Amino acid sequence: MPQTALVIGAGPAGLMAADVLSGAGLSVTIVDRMPSVGRKFLMAGKSGLNLTKAEDAAKFADRYAETSPALRAALAVFGPDEAVQWADDLGQQVFTGSTGRVFPVAMKASPLLRAWLARLDAQGVQRRMRWRWTGFVDDNCLFDTPEGPRQVAADITILALGGASWQRLGSDGAWAGQFAQVAPFRASNGGFRVDWSHHMATVIGQPIKATVLRAGDLMSRGEWVLTRDGIEGGGVYEVSHALMQGAALHVDLLPDLGADDIAARLNRVKGKPSRATLLRKGIKLPAVKQALFNECARITDNSPDALAQALKSLPLPVQGPMPMDQAISTAGGLRWNALDGFELRDRSGTYCAGEMLDWDAPTGGYLITACLATGRAAAQQALATMPAASPVAGA
Repeated sequence: MPQTALVIGAGPAGLMAADVLSGAGLSVTIVDRMPSVGRKFLMAGKSGLNLTKAEDAAKFADRYAETSPALRAALAVFGPDEAVQWADDLGQQVFTGSTGRVFPVAMKASPLLRAWLARLDAQGVQRRMRWRWTGFVDDNCLFDTPEGPRQVAADITILALGGASWQRLGSDGAWAGQFAQVAPFRASNGGFRVDWSHHMATVIGQPIKATVLRAGDLMSRGEWVLTRDGIEGGGVYEVSHALMQGAALHVDLLPDLGADDIAARLNRVKGKPSRATLLRKGIKLPAVKQALFNECARITDNSPDALAQALKSLPLPVQGPMPMDQAISTAGGLRWNALDGFELRDRSGTYCAGEMLDWDAPTGGYLITACLATGRAAAQQALATMPAASPVAGA
């Protein structure tokens, strides 16, 4: 009789763990509280499904805040190159954009997920949907199901329960109450509040392009958006870790021009122009950037030199993160010192993976790659500790 594995959580980490375990011949069941699998994965696909980032492995690993040895080891084995190969093995071609971000050619998640589920089905993986994990009972896992409470035992259990954002997609963080060693959840890769004046009403909803955002040691050239309550978008997410630590945010509105170049262009405007005329005629600043500049530049000196310096380092007064449930991901979660590698120290045979672990990373391919890598690593560790079992090469 084949050994059994129970995977709780049907996101990328759980699906990867199920793939590895079933590929090794185990009888695998995936359980999830939602009606269908991969809901957050599919949501990520609406913006193109950024799978990974094509960059040096060491630089890639450095983008994970306070990385644990176990996470670094997992990423060393399954990093950007392996993520690309994994997608290719599922028949999904990818391409690398100008910023190094890697996307499926299809620019959505559904074809990849369908191919992945077809492989899991072929490997005999069973699914149990609308089952909510509620904790442990002796050697069993306890679930609330449509048919009432159920207890399930397995030789291997993989917990991939997610973080605490996007509750409607299945990640509510309710599992944290079952563990003593959990770092408090906090928003990551989310928007930040700004108390705009009424003068900004005409540009709310517009994207801000061709800027550099700086916060602490982080910087981003990504696009971002003005919202009614603040700012959000990929550019903001890349510096969100520093903002969460209290760093100030500054915007370079003209990153391809030096301050001296800007001042020289402003000096060429003849007469006694107003600030608006200087910005429009001297440097052709788009209307949305003009509005942002007028909102945030607390200077009365309209000299070209003063304006140039303000344009290169405009303070943007963020007032804290948007609500956690609106964030793309969350930091915090099960602390690494509760684990031996990916196995719970106080519960032999139970492993944890994915966003439920206490790690943080920016968007840009880092989130999905780490979920896949930790799901794989947890499953491989489980296989390595089983009698007469060994990891499947290339799984």
